[in-house]
Amino acid sequence: MPDLLLELFSEEIPARMQKRASDDLKKLVTDAMVDAGLTYEAARAFATPRRLTLSVTGLPVKSPDTLEERKGPRVGAPEQALAGFLKTAGLSGIDEAEIVEDEKKGSFYVARTKREGRAATDIIAEIVPDVIRKFPWPKSMRWGAGSLRWVRPLHSILCTFGPETEEPEIVQFEIDGITSGDTTRGHRFMAPGEITVRRFEDYVAKLEAAKVVLDPERRADMIRADAKTLAFAQGLDLVEDEALVGEVAGLVEWPVPLMGSFEESFLEVPDEAIRATIRANQKCFVLTDPKTGKLTNRFIAVANIEAKDGGTKITAGNERVIAARLSDAKFFWETDLATKLEEHAKKLDGIVYHEKLGTQAERVARIAALAKELAPIVGADPEKAERAAKLCKADLVTEMVGEFPELQGLMGKYYALAQGEDADVAAAIEEHYKPQGPSDTVPSNPVSIAVALADKLDQLVGFWFIEEKPTGSKDPYALRRAALGVIRSVLVNGFRLSLWNSTASGFSLVAKDEYFVRYDQRKEIADAVRREFGEDSIPKYAESVAETRSLPISDLLSFFADRLKVQLRDEGARHDLVDAVFALPDQDDLLMIARRVEALGAFLDTDDGANLLTAYKRAANILRIEEKKDGTEYPATPDPDAFAVQEERALFDALENARGEVVMALEREDFADAMTALSKLRGPVDTFFDDVTVNADDANVRANRLKLLAAIRDTMDRVAIFEKIQ
Repeated sequence: MPDLLLELFSEEIPARMQKRASDDLKKLVTDAMVDAGLTYEAARAFATPRRLTLSVTGLPVKSPDTLEERKGPRVGAPEQALAGFLKTAGLSGIDEAEIVEDEKKGSFYVARTKREGRAATDIIAEIVPDVIRKFPWPKSMRWGAGSLRWVRPLHSILCTFGPETEEPEIVQFEIDGITSGDTTRGHRFMAPGEITVRRFEDYVAKLEAAKVVLDPERRADMIRADAKTLAFAQGLDLVEDEALVGEVAGLVEWPVPLMGSFEESFLEVPDEAIRATIRANQKCFVLTDPKTGKLTNRFIAVANIEAKDGGTKITAGNERVIAARLSDAKFFWETDLATKLEEHAKKLDGIVYHEKLGTQAERVARIAALAKELAPIVGADPEKAERAAKLCKADLVTEMVGEFPELQGLMGKYYALAQGEDADVAAAIEEHYKPQGPSDTVPSNPVSIAVALADKLDQLVGFWFIEEKPTGSKDPYALRRAALGVIRSVLVNGFRLSLWNSTASGFSLVAKDEYFVRYDQRKEIADAVRREFGEDSIPKYAESVAETRSLPISDLLSFFADRLKVQLRDEGARHDLVDAVFALPDQDDLLMIARRVEALGAFLDTDDGANLLTAYKRAANILRIEEKKDGTEYPATPDPDAFAVQEERALFDALENARGEVVMALEREDFADAMTALSKLRGPVDTFFDDVTVNADDANVRANRLKLLAAIRDTMDRVAIFEKIQ
């Protein structure tokens, strides 16, 4: 079957756009072909700095024939109706139509027209120009006098079609003065002449001979392998950087790694700053000494040409630029070191964090107060936690972080160590941003944990306070990531944290004297705030202010519950089990919730657990129906003296024993033992439902048995709200 080869040859396509562009080209062309009836076996797309290429194999030579059927009027219809039918169906006479019999509708005319399939080349000649005109570049331009927009000036279009055993033909079309053909060009400098190609295999081979590697993954492999070999030859290790490899692969068509050097004096600057400078400005790789693990004064640049002088001039040019950039970095480093972090921190007062949440300095004050409060919970020194929090954002106003924002926190650590701060304080300045994603490490140093939690909790309560919550897929302030960061920090480090107390503290700090809870609004929240933080936490003048709001703590806890579901689900837990545990009163301890969910999941995986859940559902359903019918809620207090049969007594005794064991197990937070206690109910519960009729004729017996069902529900709901379990 025939294959299609398409190449769009232009000036340099930005590296960041190449992958998306090649995917878009593949999707747009193949989707349009399928819509037109041209199915295919396989399609591959490629990109180099100067070309987008698409290879589609296994295409038919034409689209399939189609049979169009148009229903007409009934036989014997007026002439006017028949004439309209003939016109729309394209028939010259009614004798060309068929008569179809229908038992209900009678006889009516049908026009059946066979449409011949179209040649694949004709279809492609329509599809490709349309795709080019509508191509979704993030940014595009016009050039010359033409109207076509492309990412950079488009020079030529190669488009051939044909079977492997025959000479392919050029798919003829023209767009904005560019006529399709069967030629391309090789490397801009080493092989700039025209190349005539036939099909994909021929195209790839001729490009390679013309110093162009078409496949970006292969270019990346060459960069990795050659750079490592070059480093190894000098007894050095390459600092791997996959993002940079991908970017450089998008900058060159023929990668040639070259090694350069810079003055050793620049190594006084922190390694990360050197790497950021060399990476950002020259797209070069840095090298380390395997003996020390520290950076050396060598780097690897990737040229796009095999220079006649072996790359000497290219290397020298990179060395000059890198020396200038490192000179700037050294100046930034020395300038920043000359000022204490406390002095840098004072500048935060002039930087707005959010117009409704104050300045960065105000935010730092909140983080410091919250970190000091959290410190004993995570086993940190409160004074160190407060000190680290006060300095944690100071490096945001330094010269180095201003140039390389990705170094925030890290540079703060270096400046803190240089000015003699405690090692724990310095570590917390760097690590308080962590974890920044599901694969990022979680801080383990107690001081770092306290500051990291304070930072994220302040972020969450602040935006909850001003009602800037995530909606749908939109989360501009990364609040989901912040909540997951809190959850991971708690679960990985295994400490106890009351979300209610922590978020209430955060809200109190965000609001200061401007945010309060009126005594007559959400009284339970007001009482909780007073208990935890005293009467002063609710301003005395609250009654005189017209507009008030209650603390949205419960809403934020629900958000944490949703994030915890995501985290535990990723670890294999069921989301409905999280719901069942979170529905219990006073469940705001993430670690205990996770452990209870784990124990509950293990219990429900057993036969006893599965059967007991079924029995619970049965009891709850009966209660729901009867309570609605009777207009009353039955308490879990059956009267033993009113039992009519032995099965009632046996179930009652089992419930009494199980309840006592469950309560004791929960008090010592042994959730596995609590589940074991519940499992002992299976036998008595099964026997009760098998042998006892709940809705007895005697009203007193019936009511007592419904109370017995309520006791089943009450006992099991002490462990988790089983009604939430699917």
